[in-house]
Amino acid sequence: MKDVICDRWVISTDKRRLDVLVIHEFLMQSYWAKGIPLEIVQRSIDGSLCFGVYEDDRQIGFARVVSDFATFAYLADVYIAESHQKKGLSKRLMECVMRHEKLQGLRRWMLATRDAHGLYERYGFVRAQHPGRLMEIVDPDVYASTTLGGRNKNGI
Repeated sequence: MKDVICDRWVISTDKRRLDVLVIHEFLMQSYWAKGIPLEIVQRSIDGSLCFGVYEDDRQIGFARVVSDFATFAYLADVYIAESHQKKGLSKRLMECVMRHEKLQGLRRWMLATRDAHGLYERYGFVRAQHPGRLMEIVDPDVYASTTLGGRNKNGI
């Protein structure tokens, strides 16, 4: 993906531009990744297709997609800094994500959100049609524990 320029903002998939400390600071305060260690943020970036949103050279937004680039994608860690919200940037970011050439023709996209259903519905997301088929392991305290060595509290 070439950088997308929208007014004075740039959206880029160039990981070299990402400001991992800014991303970490935001995620540390988020409801979905509260307390996440910097090392885990870096590992998540390393294993994902990432989209940074920039004003000049300052990072003001982020999204990442975990995918096999053939059948499945999971959208995660989408945010626009509070100081830049209500300017249409989340929509521009989502347009770039959904149009990315590596993410075309996938059978399934997934995401989890507490309060942004309206945004994602604009791009075709719907509530799970068969939620009874979905299963998960959730450990909301994983970042507060000492289990970051590759095993969860279930010993897996």
